[in-house]
Amino acid sequence: MNIQQIVDFAQGAGSAESYRPAAEKILKGDPQQQVRNHYASPCGQFNTGIWEGEVGQWTVSYTEHEYCEILQGVSVLRDHDGNAKTVRAGDRFVIPAGFAGTWEVLEACRKVYVIFEQA
Repeated sequence: MNIQQIVDFAQGAGSAESYRPAAEKILKGDPQQQVRNHYASPCGQFNTGIWEGEVGQWTVSYTEHEYCEILQGVSVLRDHDGNAKTVRAGDRFVIPAGFAGTWEVLEACRKVYVIFEQA
């Protein structure tokens, strides 16, 4: 292993992958999304990169643990009990595996993600 293996987000990564949540998960809007994975561990359990999402709301069900750092925009996370957390540029938080509810983008959102998926 040498210095060339260090992943620098400023250097960019491969091409971005554009997608939408499955139609049955979309609750409102047209939440187009884009992900640019900067690093995937050899075992496939650890990934990190940049995610971008357009205005809309969809259901989520996390099987992975995810650290998020919001770089731009505003989103609201809601659990199944109706509790809400608004996140905006500068916020850093972890969504534990097992969280289920909704993600709503109020203003186009961009975040750094770090995901760990337990085998």
